[in-house]
Amino acid sequence: MINKKYTPIDCNFHDILLDKATRKSLVALDYNSPLGIQRKEIVIMDVYTKEGEEFLLTNSGETIRLDQIVSLDGNEPTKVSAC
Repeated sequence: MINKKYTPIDCNFHDILLDKATRKSLVALDYNSPLGIQRKEIVIMDVYTKEGEEFLLTNSGETIRLDQIVSLDGNEPTKVSAC
């Protein structure tokens, strides 16, 4: 299920996303989409903020809102604090 209002993600998980983007590492990403939970192997090209919401850009050009991430390489984000 996709949240309509953005919920900031945990700072530690945000740091992991930035590290993966910097290294251009291939990662396994599970995330909520209108079709249900999707799993893709991607390279994170960028992590950015737009209009108060945070997103990642994949190597295929797809944009995923960070609070829709279910897991990254098997690690689940905790949504407890904004960065």
